Amino acid sequence: MRLAASVFTVLFPSECRICGLPLVNISRLPVCPECLSAIHPAAGGLCKVCGERLVSVYAATFEAEAKCGLCRRIEPPFLRAVAYGSFEGGLRELIHLLKYSGIRPAANVLGRMLAEAIAKLEPAFSPGLVAVIPVPLYRAKLRQREFNHAELIARAASKIAAKSGRLQLCADLLERKRETSSQAGLTSHQRRENVRGAFGVMRPESVRDREIVIVDDVYTTGATVSECVRVLRRAGASKVWVATVARTMKIAQQQVRIELPEEAHAQILTEESPGRGGRGKWRLMRGPRCASND
Repeated sequence: MRLAASVFTVLFPSECRICGLPLVNISRLPVCPECLSAIHPAAGGLCKVCGERLVSVYAATFEAEAKCGLCRRIEPPFLRAVAYGSFEGGLRELIHLLKYSGIRPAANVLGRMLAEAIAKLEPAFSPGLVAVIPVPLYRAKLRQREFNHAELIARAASKIAAKSGRLQLCADLLERKRETSSQAGLTSHQRRENVRGAFGVMRPESVRDREIVIVDDVYTTGATVSECVRVLRRAGASKVWVATVARTMKIAQQQVRIELPEEAHAQILTEESPGRGGRGKWRLMRGPRCASND
């Protein structure tokens, strides 16, 4: 088998679609093992409602109740949204391979990631079957692409989670009633207006009093999945969660290490608690030779 693989790579050379290095193994997915293993799940410092990256790194101290500023101000229509990882690097490229290049074997890998995300929700599920509904495409778009990427990912995730017997794929309960513009480049308000009234429930009696997980490839502002959730709730769904493979995180809130010059031994200013006079007192503290921008 190893000899056959070597002969194949010589006769039919190909490159990893993420890093560009030559592939040395026969695979239906043109991505090297190193690039796949470099994709990691998101961890720590995330909003427990929508999954957004939190502003303060100290929020991890209160992780059980940690919420982002938006979720503290406005309660989203879903109970909770989870994602496997951040929409960047290899994970972004893998999603694009499926979505825009039609590399369908990528759905199996993405499905495993989605199954891990859904597993975070399972402790909150009530007894009985939970419907898994992928975000639908408009019929003209579906004919053009020939497949719904969200459905392929959801189908792969449902097969992986079949052992639990809790999830039931229901790809025909939600429809996109009209064509919508691409969400790329739109503001949050424009995204909400773009998808307003775009979805409908095919058989309301099959949704009534059911628990549902809406699944998609990427959660950006949540406009699309939130509109789907509202439609399902109006049709009588009891509880609705959201699970995606990736989530767009706030880059400005990621920590950045800044190396200071050798001669500038790191000294940081820390503010002590104000005294009775109400005036804060500042003092110099010796610290590491780097700073972080939260």
